Amino acid sequence: MSTEAATHAAEASHHAAFDPIPVVVLLAAAVVAIPLFRRAGLGSVLGYLAAGLAIGPFGLGFFDDAQAIIHVAELGVVLFLFIIGLEMQPSRLWSMRGEIFGLGALQVCLAIFTLISVGLALGYPVGASFVAGAGFVLTSTAIVMQMMQERGAIAQPKGRKIIAILLFEDLAIVPLLALVAFLAPGGENVTLGDRLTGVGIGLTTIAVLVVAGRYLLDPMFRLLARFGVREIMTAAALLVVLGAAVLMQAGGLSMAMGAFLAGVLLSESSFRHQLEADIEPFRGLLLGLFFLGVGMALDLDIIAANWVVIAISVPAYMILKMTVIYGVARLLKSDNAEAVERAVMMAQGGEFAFVLYAAATQFGILTPEWNATLTAIIIVSMVLTPLMIILHNRLLPKTAQSMDGVEVAGNLSGGVLLIGFGRFGQIVSQPLLARGHSISIIETDTQAIRDAEDFGFKVYYGDGARLDILHAAGAEHAKAIVIAVDDANAASTIAELAKHQFPLVPVLARSMDREHAIELVHAGVEFQIRETFESALKLGERALVVLGDEPDTASELMADIRKRDAERLEIETVGGIYAGRDLIHGNAPGRGKPVEPEASS
Repeated sequence: MSTEAATHAAEASHHAAFDPIPVVVLLAAAVVAIPLFRRAGLGSVLGYLAAGLAIGPFGLGFFDDAQAIIHVAELGVVLFLFIIGLEMQPSRLWSMRGEIFGLGALQVCLAIFTLISVGLALGYPVGASFVAGAGFVLTSTAIVMQMMQERGAIAQPKGRKIIAILLFEDLAIVPLLALVAFLAPGGENVTLGDRLTGVGIGLTTIAVLVVAGRYLLDPMFRLLARFGVREIMTAAALLVVLGAAVLMQAGGLSMAMGAFLAGVLLSESSFRHQLEADIEPFRGLLLGLFFLGVGMALDLDIIAANWVVIAISVPAYMILKMTVIYGVARLLKSDNAEAVERAVMMAQGGEFAFVLYAAATQFGILTPEWNATLTAIIIVSMVLTPLMIILHNRLLPKTAQSMDGVEVAGNLSGGVLLIGFGRFGQIVSQPLLARGHSISIIETDTQAIRDAEDFGFKVYYGDGARLDILHAAGAEHAKAIVIAVDDANAASTIAELAKHQFPLVPVLARSMDREHAIELVHAGVEFQIRETFESALKLGERALVVLGDEPDTASELMADIRKRDAERLEIETVGGIYAGRDLIHGNAPGRGKPVEPEASS
């Protein structure tokens, strides 16, 4: 080999070698930015976007091809939709058909026709205005789903409606791409047969995926499970997700839709939870990478060159889209708070707009400069959405509870005053009622009050932390006050108030943990119990018996653990007036060292 050839070979080998620096930079940016933004209450999505901008071409310049990263990281969106699909059994998805094709179709169609007006007002052709508005209608699945997950809203009815709209938007990309081809110069020459062929290919793709998912996937995982190799199951899970995504893409549909359908088809599989556990790490990492890529793709030169158009278009698109979303939500009987939240959360354009704009540029409907400007508009709207959610949370007043069918506490006279009627309070009430004791129950959750009435319980509205409510609930005449609320601070406040105002009435309370137990003791309660302590001891006792211990031996050990726990609590509360009380068994003050409870099976 010649010296020159050797030099070229060495250079090729050097270029082919893996460069860890970009990976280190990406991970470092995420590790630094996300905790800071979460700590500041700004959310992880905005943290990823800011980190991407910082390390991208217009920041520190570690990367110069953000689109390449976005294309790879779109797999994060795909995996996210697969996990959502795992939570959507076919029966549940079928029950959502009205919301998908009713609510989703109404919102998308109205928003498209409304947003076309922005392009027309700015003097752009009809075709370009249609593509620009339609692209902005396609909400960012990644951002909305991430925010709903952080807010715990995915499983709620309002989350279900948003998911239905997102699913319809995923379906809408197919006819929108067909319309782009029709609007293109010469596109009207495309025959009806060509369009029907495209639709047929899409439907055939869905049918193939459904058949494969129903008859092949579960047997495949059962076969692989016999080998007991965890890596093979992980590889198979990724194969299923990416295979379904590629199949749908080949049929002219979106990759995310393919992954979602694969998840739905496996939602009733016995391997569902293992699949979710295998996919989750990849999903989180790639979804974060997607947001980093979006931040990098924010082209400040294009924004500077077209700042007037962008400054007009971003608020115009977002305000008009929010108006349509709010109007549709109210039209279909959503309350004001839910409608506003949905409008703010879905106000941005989405990642599918990039696909639509690229196709429109390829067909000559958009110029490259228009495409770049519209892409910048979408990215700016994505960046603004987390900020709008923060403003929504801080500025919008909390929704007042409906008092329909709820009676405020007044002139109650039960022998026991029970404050709080959640799962804990409901269980406490059962033995009291079984022994014939009269109970006055107050609760601050109006929906819980209405639900309790359906089961024959009369529960009154009242905040036990208010003295007037305690008087109205008959606290001074009660034989005992039981505090069963699930808020530690509220329980301590109620205990202090009750013992100060009604010192002769015994107060019994539910504590959340050891620290809260000490607070309640200092507040003067006669008896407190940690909500998980006794149940954990019972489970531990039963575990010992299952493992071979005699019941009496296990019971004696539990008694000893209770005794030592009571002694520790006594030491921790030394200096308080109730330091000598048996905290577990509620012996009266002044009896000194806790008494060991009798062993019982």
